[in-house]
Amino acid sequence: MADNQSKIYDLVIVGAGSAGLAASIYASRYKINHLVVAHKPGGQAAWGHLIENYPGYQSIAGQELMDKFIEQAKNLGAEIKPVEVLEIIKQGQGFLIALRGEETIQTRSLILALGTEHKILNIPGEKEFWAKGVSYCATCDAPLYKNRTVAVVGGGDSALTAALLLASYATKVYLIHRRDVYRGQAAWEEKVMATPNIEKIFSTNLVVIRGDQVVREIALDKPYQGAMSLKVDGLFVEIGSAPSTYLAQKLGAALDDQEYIKVDQNCQTNIAGVFAAGDVTNQTRLKQILTAASQGAMATYGVYQYLNKKS
Repeated sequence: MADNQSKIYDLVIVGAGSAGLAASIYASRYKINHLVVAHKPGGQAAWGHLIENYPGYQSIAGQELMDKFIEQAKNLGAEIKPVEVLEIIKQGQGFLIALRGEETIQTRSLILALGTEHKILNIPGEKEFWAKGVSYCATCDAPLYKNRTVAVVGGGDSALTAALLLASYATKVYLIHRRDVYRGQAAWEEKVMATPNIEKIFSTNLVVIRGDQVVREIALDKPYQGAMSLKVDGLFVEIGSAPSTYLAQKLGAALDDQEYIKVDQNCQTNIAGVFAAGDVTNQTRLKQILTAASQGAMATYGVYQYLNKKS
């Protein structure tokens, strides 16, 4: 491969969420010389307010759980590099990875554990008021809204848990969902329904976010209690996520019709030596820490077979 100054690894894992870190843990156990590269170690799971469905923990904060993943991976010898990957290029029998800061590394194989990115509403005011009242992380920003009024938009687990966290700080939380029923786990829905300062608004969409220096008001597509807008101090967008496949696409990895990376039962993509794991793949429709970690382990097993040419 071209760059003589690049360090060569047997495996580079791109992403350090539950899939990437589990892949690293298993790579260490298989004695695979590897590197984990991630712009933000911990992944989206670290943003979770409370995790109550991961075996072994009755209840644990997302950041705390991911810190345990990171600690275990490092204790087993993993090198975790907190830097952004700019490009991955196929070269001969391996790959050249360009990192921000003009550094490059080489590897014989890859695991793409790229995770997902927050979806946006794409309505007027959203971009203008980002970090000025519009937030995509209740865990990060909830304490800023003590004794204030906020809104959460969404109806899945992330929206329900965000509303519950915010309700412990804010005086009132509007939970706005475009459908007439929630689509999260029943346990979270029951808690939301039992929380008195969460005001539930169904079958309604947001159309505009207004304010001055910060968010002041959100406009609705239908009246709620006779008004077409709500006065709020903050808006939390929790409408799901989309797979982060930019690097995979540029490399030539095949995607399905929803833009998830296609993998086989060994987590291998259509490119020899390139594997994928976690929420970014077409094999994990259940987007959970448990399933992502499981697939990370499977991907590393696939890499082990590939590097050793085992069937």
